[in-house]
Formats: sequence, C-alpha cells, structure tokens
Amino acid sequence: MYSEDFQKSRYLIIMDNIKDRIEKGDFNPGERLPSEPELAKQFKVSRSTIREALRALEQENIVTKKHGIGTFVKAKPLYTSGIEELFSVTDLILRGGHTPGTRLIFSEYKTANAEEKEIFNLKDDEKILLVKRIRTSNQEPLVYCIDKIPAHLLPEGCTLDRESIFNFLEDKAEVKIDCATTNIETINGLPEISENLKCDVKTPLLVLKQSHFDEKTRLVLYSINYFRSNNFSFNVFRKRLK
Repeated sequence: MYSEDFQKSRYLIIMDNIKDRIEKGDFNPGERLPSEPELAKQFKVSRSTIREALRALEQENIVTKKHGIGTFVKAKPLYTSGIEELFSVTDLILRGGHTPGTRLIFSEYKTANAEEKEIFNLKDDEKILLVKRIRTSNQEPLVYCIDKIPAHLLPEGCTLDRESIFNFLEDKAEVKIDCATTNIETINGLPEISENLKCDVKTPLLVLKQSHFDEKTRLVLYSINYFRSNNFSFNVFRKRLK
C-alpha cells in the first residue's frame, strides 16, 4: 500500500500527465479517455488514485464524466478573456479572430417599469430604449444581449443602427462608456434564450449583468448578456492585500 502522501503525489502526477497528453493532441476534444481500469494498468496505481486524478481534471473543467459511459475531454472555450478590461461584445469577437454579426429580435421605446426606474433613477413617465439582439460570430449565435438605455440620452426616435452599442452611444448621444460594474451568474432553463443560442435548455448559460457609467459617472447603459458557457471562459486577476 502507498502512504497517504505518496498517494496524493501520484494522483497529481497522473493528472499532469493526462493534461499534457490532451495539450499534445493525444486526446482530442470530445474523445473518451481510457477506462479507469485501463488507466490504472497504464500508471500501475489503484483505481481510487485514477478516480482522484479524473475528479481533479473535472474540477478544472478539462474533462467531463458521463455516467455509465466514461470520461470525455471537454472542448476548449472559443473565447477566453479577463474581465478587468471593459470592451464590447463586438470587440470580444474581433479579438477572437472572428467576424461579428447581429440578429435584431426587438427594439422599442417603452415606459420604464419599477425595476428600470430604480436602476436609472427615472421618473414615473420616463422611457427607455429596450433592445434584444443575438450577437453572432462567423454567423453562429454566440450571445443573447438585452440592452437598456434611458431615452433622454438619445435624440428623439433614434434607433440602434450598428453592431457595437458602445459606438452607437458615442456617435448618437456623445456618451462615452468609461467603466462598469459586473455581476456574473450561471443559469439554465430559459427556453427562449437557449433556442436562440441553439443550445439545449439544460446547457448552463453564463450571465453578465452590467451597469455602464460614462465619464461623468452617470449610469447610461444596463446590459444583460447570456453566453454559452462552453464557448466562453472569463478570468480575473486578483492580488492579496497586505
């Protein structure tokens, strides 16, 4: 029997070995890994050590287990980005080397509801421009976007006429987005959004709810963006305070 410390080091070594083989292309995205008994035989360890290594790989989102079938290599996200820097969905797609596009679902001025009045600090009769769009990458649906802008910031009757909402605000309202606060959640079970993104309703969606402020610290845009979690990976740099 291996000691507890040795067992721990073994599973980490096996984990790194499998990761290296995936990086080298020995195992491709969607491919099933050898079974636990086969891996145990290859590495000359117990199945419990193999299970520990596979569990760690699953926690790192490198593999996924399908009950009764096996362990499969997960596809890498198409887009990986830090969230410290603020940029539009259009810029995100362009940075990934793809062609951005837009499919408009809804665009209309409406009287702000109670939640929207609170968000923008609006009066009872004030309106917002509500826009719902599908952002595409190389013509494939990528992000379901809901954008809300106070109507008083825009010229009367002005409608969204371009892909980048940041550029739209700069050109039409002379409003430049300076910063944003972001809340990140995961959710599923939204049939309308899942259908538009061409994914199963059980597929987790990554949701970014963002309040955008201009250089005068005015809240000028509130956005809810639904990303397919298998296409995106967001990260943030964190530093320990002394």
